[in-house]
Amino acid sequence: MMNFLKKIFSSLNNKSDMNKYLILGIGNIGNEYDDTRHNIGFEIVDQLSQNLDTKFESVKLAQRAEGSFKGKKIIIIKPNNYVNNSGRSLLYWQKKEKVSLENILVVCDDLNLFFGNIKIKPNGTSGGHNGLKDIEDNLGTANYARLRIGISNNNKIPKSDYVLGKWSSYEMSNINTLTISSIEIIFSFIQTGIEETMNLYNKKNFIKWKFSGVLKIII
Repeated sequence: MMNFLKKIFSSLNNKSDMNKYLILGIGNIGNEYDDTRHNIGFEIVDQLSQNLDTKFESVKLAQRAEGSFKGKKIIIIKPNNYVNNSGRSLLYWQKKEKVSLENILVVCDDLNLFFGNIKIKPNGTSGGHNGLKDIEDNLGTANYARLRIGISNNNKIPKSDYVLGKWSSYEMSNINTLTISSIEIIFSFIQTGIEETMNLYNKKNFIKWKFSGVLKIII
């Protein structure tokens, strides 16, 4: 009888809390990486913590902040490591907080999207992103949501130099718009779920580009 009760209590303790969400921003630690393309995930979750009126604290494997939105508990994580070692931190805090896999959202840069494009997906490949690859390796699955912020690609310089490079003046002038839009998408994901959020935002225009004096909207 006692063993039976222990199993029940153990099952209850290990059950995921569907009112908890874990939002992880991918980036590199260190001031030298501020305002670089690879750190857009950090920039967005920094703003998210401000919107939720909470501050980051140093904890095991990460900087962690906690807030609430529409009755949901929001845990925000910035791994205290480099991009390609993001997975260990996510796995640790998912298990510690008992967050369901479907309530995880990873925010990252994406070379395969034009600058100004923002896409949210429920799963997918790493697309050559070492941070996503490490998360997939640690979780043992690619079935987690990711918010991908387009940074374009520059084939004229090495990939590593480009993603670790500082934003151009034009890009910097649009970062605030992209950050605010990303926060809106995160709140939609929490409130309405992945499917409705994709329908609302994945085809939305966020910034405008100028080419040879002609105004072109990125889709």
